[in-house]
Amino acid sequence: MLRIDNLSKRYGDHIVFQGLTQAFSPGCVALCEEDSTGKSSLLGIIAGVIAPDAGHVWIDGHSLSLAPQQAKTRLAYVPDNCLTFPMLTGRELLKQVAQEKNTKVDDAVLDLAYRLGLEPHLDKRFEQMSTGTRRKVFLTAAALGQPAVVVADGPSSGLDTQARAALAEQFNTWSRDRVVLFASHDAELVEACGARIVTVAELR
Repeated sequence: MLRIDNLSKRYGDHIVFQGLTQAFSPGCVALCEEDSTGKSSLLGIIAGVIAPDAGHVWIDGHSLSLAPQQAKTRLAYVPDNCLTFPMLTGRELLKQVAQEKNTKVDDAVLDLAYRLGLEPHLDKRFEQMSTGTRRKVFLTAAALGQPAVVVADGPSSGLDTQARAALAEQFNTWSRDRVVLFASHDAELVEACGARIVTVAELR
């Protein structure tokens, strides 16, 4: 469902990683190592928001470089910085993502918003939201279109206790038939969703 082939990334003279090759089958995988190890760069490359210096990413059989639209349709991405669209409301972002994926904001998606405690905040603009509330919108958007791969950078950061429990439950559900790859220092989340812990260096 997710395959990376010979991925390399450097910034100037600094080599972040080189030759990462791995195939991921359904389940939760957690990158739990310290900062500055390339976790966010790797997740950004898989999500198609950072260009690799070499290598390829395949999402559900679609090449991210050769067929980006098809690949991104099968992908959901929760970035570390969720203030990408400060003037949009949460509801508007959900509708925008739904349109991009040729689907709609249905009852299942709104149920996740409710379980995360997001529902009362959906009509606020992102600039008016707390960090945790912004993240809840992106987590809810990840449920749109039945993606094969969910990539999340610090998914529980800023979340309250209720939302963290709902997130672990949702990751467990998603991991039955899709890849959930996330970076987190939240040991409780990692344990609750039974994630396999790996490091960037091990993905060779």
